[in-house]
Amino acid sequence: MRDFAPLPAWQVLSDTSLISQRWLEVREQRVRLANGHEIDRFHLIHGPHWAAVLCLTPERDVVLVRQYRHGLGGPSLELPAGVLDAEESPLEGARRELREETGFEAENLEALISIAPEPARNSTRAHFFFARGAQRVSELALDNSEDLQVLLVPASELLELIDDGVIVHAAHIAAILSAWRRGLLA
Repeated sequence: MRDFAPLPAWQVLSDTSLISQRWLEVREQRVRLANGHEIDRFHLIHGPHWAAVLCLTPERDVVLVRQYRHGLGGPSLELPAGVLDAEESPLEGARRELREETGFEAENLEALISIAPEPARNSTRAHFFFARGAQRVSELALDNSEDLQVLLVPASELLELIDDGVIVHAAHIAAILSAWRRGLLA
C-alpha cells in the first residue's frame, strides 16, 4: 500500500451550531487553512454513522430493499442499511438492520469497506459488511418511517442494475464494486 505524507488539519477559529436535530447538525466554522488562507463561513454537516450489509443467500441472490427516497424524489434499490444506535458497533448495527429491514440473518458478517460518503462537508461514516448463506428467519420489524420492499436479485445482475441506473446510491455502489473486485460476487 502506498504511504502518503500527512496533510495538516485546518485550524478552527470559531464554531457555531446553526441546526441541531436528531438526524442532522449543521455547524458554521471560520477556519484557517495550512497555507494561511481563511474561510469565513465553512459549513460542516454532522449526521449519524450507519451500516449496511451486502448479503448473499445460499442460492447466490443478493438481499436488497426498495424504498422511496425523498432527496431523490423516487424509488431507490439499496442494500439493507440504517443508522447506528448509541453505543452500537458497526457490526452490531449491520446485523440488526439486516434482520429488521429484511428478516434475514447470516452467521458470519465480514467487514467489507468503511467509507466517508461525502467527505468535503460531511463527517458521516458508512460501514459495509458482507454476508454469505443468509436465511430468512423472521418478519420485518420496520420503524414507522420505513416503508420498503425486500427483493432477491441474482448477484450476476448487480452490475447491470448499476449500469442501467437502477441502483444509484453511490456508497452502496462502492461496496458492491469492492465486493466484485474481491471475487465475492463472481
